Amino acid sequence: MTATGAIEATGARDAPAGPWWWPRRRSAVLDVSLAAVSTVETAFEGLDFAHDTGLPTWAGLLLGLVVGPVLLLRRRWPVAVVLVSVAVTPAQMGALLGMIGLYSLAVSDAPRRVIGLLAGMAVVGTLVSSFFTIRQDVGGEPDFNPPTWFVLVMAAAVALVVTAPPVLWGLYVGARRRLVESLRERADGLERELSLLADRAEERAEWARNEERTRIAREMHDVVAHRVSLMVVHAAALQAVALKDPEKASRNAGLVGDMGRQALTELREMLGVLRTGEGVSGRSSAPVSDEPERLVAVASKAKAKAKAKAKAAGSGAGGPGVRSEVSVQVAEAGAGSGGGAVRGGAAVVTAEPEGEGPSLAELGDLVGQSRAAGMVVELSVDGAAGEAGYPSGVEQTVYRVVQEALTNVHKHAPGAEVRVRLAHREGEVAVQVENGPSERGAADVGLPSGGNGLVGMRERVSGLGGVFVSGPTEAGGFRVSAVLPGQ
Repeated sequence: MTATGAIEATGARDAPAGPWWWPRRRSAVLDVSLAAVSTVETAFEGLDFAHDTGLPTWAGLLLGLVVGPVLLLRRRWPVAVVLVSVAVTPAQMGALLGMIGLYSLAVSDAPRRVIGLLAGMAVVGTLVSSFFTIRQDVGGEPDFNPPTWFVLVMAAAVALVVTAPPVLWGLYVGARRRLVESLRERADGLERELSLLADRAEERAEWARNEERTRIAREMHDVVAHRVSLMVVHAAALQAVALKDPEKASRNAGLVGDMGRQALTELREMLGVLRTGEGVSGRSSAPVSDEPERLVAVASKAKAKAKAKAKAAGSGAGGPGVRSEVSVQVAEAGAGSGGGAVRGGAAVVTAEPEGEGPSLAELGDLVGQSRAAGMVVELSVDGAAGEAGYPSGVEQTVYRVVQEALTNVHKHAPGAEVRVRLAHREGEVAVQVENGPSERGAADVGLPSGGNGLVGMRERVSGLGGVFVSGPTEAGGFRVSAVLPGQ
């Protein structure tokens, strides 16, 4: 059974710790002072008790010196202090000991029934002792002879005055300390929870930053690597045939220019969307305009114009230039209107906005570009897409997989034959790009490789819930396969 000394210790965390069971030094000083006063009191009361009962003086003095210091134990064993005070009550000793002991017991964590029982014992002991004392004093007065009930009432009043205030005050102080401690624990718990939430938020922010850096790097790789690889291939062919076949060299030079313009246009589009997303995020309170509708309208007009030019020029080398012009018009429209995709009043930063990225319909143009660079490519399509088609993200991912696979063939297997297969299945779409071994004697254009192509393809496919497999074939070539859900 312990008092709430531990609660006092938590209330003064910076205070120096006290000796033994005292939580602080000033608590020890207070208890020693109270014990000293109690010892002096019980010593004099012991002398009076020895004089009244005929005991030796030294016995009464010794009893007082033993009972008084018990008050030092009030924080550690308050029950023992109360029992000692009740025991010496018939000897009319330990008034201060009894009151301080009852207060310490009420403040402590002792059960309420124990506090009530010991407080009742103290009341009864004080009542009996006061009754006989008052009766003896009144009996010595010949002119005053009150009835017994009057003496009993006076004794009860004295007992309540001596015992009730310490108990009630101790109960109040103990309840207040426990309330303060519970509030402090709750505040500490909230502080720990807030700290944990802050740590988790920082981790999520760091994860989001890493994901964004990875996504931007993947988009940069997809946009630039393929175009630049074709430029290098055409430049190498141009260098080889510059003197032998000027007409072919001129045609290759035109293709290099078209590829460069397309790469710059796509890069400008992606960087423009990123910059626009950053600007709009800093002006989140700006009203929502009709920019998406304007972008869609401009893109539709540009695509219609491109189709008209393609029909007029046929399937010659003008195709890339037309696509470049379309991209430039869409990019200029986006830059003029503030750019970015707006959904529900907030700007969404995407490297390829919804509906503006490559689609499955452009696979033929992609394969045609590799053929123009001298690669032998066969494209086969099995089945047909449903009426609803596929989500733009799925079509963009299939396009990027084929694009990266062809780029890897240009880098690592020059002169190899390539077969691109696209299969429309029920609820999914599958694509496979397989190349044979590199042709002997084929010139290596010396394209550098960073090892990020396959990683980027796997991340794209896995992000949409698909399956990606890549690896060498038995014939010495390489195969890349991807299966994506259609919805």
